[in-house]
Amino acid sequence: MFGLGWMEIGALIVIALLVFGPDKLPQVASQAGETLRNLRRMANNAREDLRAGLPPELSNFDPADLNPRTFVRKHLLDDVEKDWNGRPRELEPATAAYVAEAEPVDPLGYGEIPPYDSEAT
Repeated sequence: MFGLGWMEIGALIVIALLVFGPDKLPQVASQAGETLRNLRRMANNAREDLRAGLPPELSNFDPADLNPRTFVRKHLLDDVEKDWNGRPRELEPATAAYVAEAEPVDPLGYGEIPPYDSEAT
């Protein structure tokens, strides 16, 4: 749960008992649970309002895609290219042929100077 082990959870319970006391702890836990439920409800309502305001072509939009980590993982680190809906798509025949015919590039050895094209710069 939240990346916490049993030792961390136990330490949090002991600290909560010391801070709030055994009499107030159930009341505080109840208020915390209610607050979390309200926050989830607000987030779900905001997500639904956002989806309702989007045009039909963006109906599969996921707000989690706005997270930079998710964006990088989804668009840069995946081996398979995907369409807008996240389904794998086939490469176009010309692209697939180009990828298949590409020559492997030898990495430079230690101390080797990379080739320089004076006309290209």
